[in-house]
Amino acid sequence: MTEKRRLAVVTGGLGGIGTAICQRLAKDGCKVVATYHPAEEDKLADWSAARTAEGLDIGLVAGDVSSSEDSARMMAEVAEKFGAVDILVNCAGITRDTTMKRMQADQWDAVIDTNLSSVFYVTKPIWEGMLERGFGRVINISSVNGQRGQFGQVNYSAAKAGMHGFTMALAQEGAAKGVTVNTISPGYVKTAMTDAIREDVKEAIISGIPMRRMGLPEEIASAIAFLAADDQAYVTGANIPVNGGLFMH
Repeated sequence: MTEKRRLAVVTGGLGGIGTAICQRLAKDGCKVVATYHPAEEDKLADWSAARTAEGLDIGLVAGDVSSSEDSARMMAEVAEKFGAVDILVNCAGITRDTTMKRMQADQWDAVIDTNLSSVFYVTKPIWEGMLERGFGRVINISSVNGQRGQFGQVNYSAAKAGMHGFTMALAQEGAAKGVTVNTISPGYVKTAMTDAIREDVKEAIISGIPMRRMGLPEEIASAIAFLAADDQAYVTGANIPVNGGLFMH
């Protein structure tokens, strides 16, 4: 009898880090579904073609994770098309950076809703099923700036710090049932977003990292794969930094 393939869902799956996570989990033998915001529809054809060229078959489901109703609908669609979720990676996130002095309520709300409330909205519909089946892996992608704070990011730092509070509390609810909940806190990662940073600013960032380079999306994905594994059953409530030594706690 062949062992059941785990179903992994990655929110924000079309982004630089999300894509690497999808690739790694698929290569590790999981059935993978990437969720994406409806506004990213124009990226789908190219993204899917690239995955197919890599020999990977990754499912796609649209949804707005900042909405409780749409998250519930999205996860219901995942269940209907692909089955019960074993591994959930909450990776969707946005930034609306500005100083407290200039920050507007809508910039605060957008980041809190997309980066923090979404973790509750997306996890809630599948949590009970994980408890009932006695297996589950929930992995929340936070940030080094949720650990140390960052100028001009009160919204983002608050949301990312809040994610780990969610992790620690939910880990206690899942522990006796074989469901683990953990946080990964990446530092600066080389993606299209960081590639767009002005060269002098990028050099200043890199000079502050003990490893003198940005992380690779594959290095974040490797940490996810570690936490998602069946035999990684005793790590829960942890916040694993993947930041090249930028912040040590």
